[in-house]
Amino acid sequence: MTMRSGLDRWTDGFSEQLNTMLRFPLGWVNADGSPNHIPTGKRIRPILLLLCTQASGGDWKQALPAAAAVELLHNFSLVHDDIQDDSPTRHGRDTVWRIWGKPNAINIGDGLFAISYAALSELPQQGVSHEIVHQVMNIFNRTNLELIRGQYLDMAFERQELVSLEEYVSMIRGKSAALIAACAQIGALIGSGDSVCAAQYAEFGLNLGLAFQIRDDILGVWGDPSVTGKSTATDILARKKSLPILHGLHADARLLSFYRNSDMSAALVAEVITLLEQCGSLDYAKQQETEYYEKAINALHKTGSSGEGASILRNLARQLLGRSH
Repeated sequence: MTMRSGLDRWTDGFSEQLNTMLRFPLGWVNADGSPNHIPTGKRIRPILLLLCTQASGGDWKQALPAAAAVELLHNFSLVHDDIQDDSPTRHGRDTVWRIWGKPNAINIGDGLFAISYAALSELPQQGVSHEIVHQVMNIFNRTNLELIRGQYLDMAFERQELVSLEEYVSMIRGKSAALIAACAQIGALIGSGDSVCAAQYAEFGLNLGLAFQIRDDILGVWGDPSVTGKSTATDILARKKSLPILHGLHADARLLSFYRNSDMSAALVAEVITLLEQCGSLDYAKQQETEYYEKAINALHKTGSSGEGASILRNLARQLLGRSH
């Protein structure tokens, strides 16, 4: 099963406009329904799931429905996240809500969420046992709840003046790292049929996910908008408590004063970024990213996996460290 063929099957009978809206956040079409040939997103999560299936001794083709499911779930979360953050762009394009309005965007997010479960239901057709499918469903359900918990904290922290490092890590464990951990765990569970082995891969995925989110935090302030597809002012204007900003708020009282300003201008955003650099927030975030990356590599080593799949996993993790988009 491919994600495109699966989506076609589950949305048979939908209007052309609704099909366009569902495919737009996946990067397959433009807003007018014409094919989109400009890549959107990195597809890290499904790739990671398939690689963990292979590295743990399985056939990656068996895991294709699960790979489709996690990508659909991820895009559901992005569509709703853009609504909640009033983000105008995603991957260098207008967000779903900017094109079709927030009510339609909520509906599209819900549609992607529903289709992600439909994709998972096709695992038995790929030869995955019902016992393993049941375990995969449990992981998927728990991950959904973690996404909700993390997103709640992310929004709550916008109204909370100071956030501790422990609170921040708890938030990104749910909002970002939980799904990456689930990808590694589900992939290894399908590949090995061993829940203990899968839990070891989950530890790898969790730490990789934490490093991944910290890199996103760095790019949210210092990234190149032409590469990331997102304005570097967005996180500051939204009073996001990303890691470098959090470090700066604790390190320099002037930043806290700026964050209390209800009318954050472009000039103030530029000054906030300068202060963050001066108080070492960028260096601190890079250090934390590296530490979680090293924990991920150590966890992967403990799985005992070897061969081409494990080698590709290590290379993938290395490429994600210090990425520019």
